Parts: sequence; structure tokens; C-alpha cells
Amino acid sequence: MTGPILDPNYDPRSDGAMRDQGPAVTPRHAATLIVVRRDGPMPRLLMGRRAKGHSFMPSKWVFPGGRVDRSDFSAPVATKLGAEVEARLRLQARHTSPKLPRALAMAAVRETFEEVGLLLARPAEPRPGVGPWRPFLEIGALPDLAALKFVARAITPPYRHKRFDARFFMADAEALLSLERRPDCGELDEIAWVDLDEALALDLPNITRFVIQEIALRLEDEARPAPFMRFVKGARRLEHL
Repeated sequence: MTGPILDPNYDPRSDGAMRDQGPAVTPRHAATLIVVRRDGPMPRLLMGRRAKGHSFMPSKWVFPGGRVDRSDFSAPVATKLGAEVEARLRLQARHTSPKLPRALAMAAVRETFEEVGLLLARPAEPRPGVGPWRPFLEIGALPDLAALKFVARAITPPYRHKRFDARFFMADAEALLSLERRPDCGELDEIAWVDLDEALALDLPNITRFVIQEIALRLEDEARPAPFMRFVKGARRLEHL
């Protein structure tokens, strides 16, 4: 099986903040959404630049995403996660809740809305809402989880001061409620649609570069298994789900 090339210096200890001495931090469940736009001569990916004041990956270009919120386990949806996607998300799970795959998918959709102001959703009747999902409900939209594909997973190395067990999802831009961003959203400093070559030329975290290479292959073969990058006893390990 052909896969993206692994940089031998993947996540070097000099690349980012290190944790102080003591036990490793437990990774938090997180999710990321890669939106692919295909209405031009080349596929383009939605990316944003993190503010330079962030303690985690400052000034780096990333895909929208973040950690799972408690509300992601129960917020209403327009469509369910695909059965195959859900099954692959359950492999090597670190969580006892049967709703974790759904919560991961919901987090990817919610964080994309919060960070770039775009909704992967379908129209619905407006209703009152509370918490992170209130804007969705009040404007009349519910998450379209059936549009999501699972493409990768990565756990931050144990020597980092912040750690995430991140699942990467991909969806076509056609599944967005609109290409027009909500004016009251956007946590990233700069947002752009970039083709694959442009994306790889940006200032990227190592895992983002790896996932972009994987996306290039997945656009040609969507049946590829999802790479799973983690560190075991200090050594990098790449498996597939």
C-alpha cells in the first residue's frame, strides 16, 4: 500500500513547546474537518492560520478543529454518521461511550463553524438552543454527519504539554449550507481555499503536512484505510484503521 512519505524528523522535540517533568498528559479527544472544494481546475482545501499568541501551534496553518465538548454527544442531527465510518472510528477506542464516534463527528462540524463560520449542515426548522449548538438551532440548521468521511487519526507525542487524540474527517464543500461565511464567526486569523501544492508550501504542523499528503492520495482512492499516527514507548508508530 502506497502512503504519504514520513519525514524522519516528524514532530522533532525542538518543534513546539515541551511539557515539564512529570507524567505524560492524557490526550483529549478532538476532531478536525478537511473541506474539499472541487469547483475549479484543481481541488482546494479550506485552511486557516492560528494566531501567534496561541500556546499550541502558534501562527501555523491548520484545518479547523478542536476538542470534543460534552454537548457533542447529544446535540440533534439532520443525518447519522455512515455505518462504515462509525465502525472504523470504534477501532482502538479509548472511550467507553458508544456515542464517541458521533461526538467526534459533531465536534468536527461545530469547530468548523466556530473557527471559519461555515456550516456542514442541512436546513431545519429554527428552534431555541443552548450551549455551543445554539447558533445552529437558531438559524435553522442541523449537522449533516452522513457527508463525513474518516481519513486519519493522530495522537500528540507524550513529550508535548498539550495532547490530543485527533480524528480527521473529510467532506465535500457541496455539503456546506453555504459558501458564504457567517460574519459573527471565525477564530482563525486568516482563512483561505488552497490547492494541494499551495497548502504544502505553508507553515504547517508536521501532522497537517502528513494529512495533506494523505488527502492527495485519497482524492484518487477514497477506499484507502485511514492512517493512525501515535507514539508507543517513545517511538513513532504508523498503523491503519
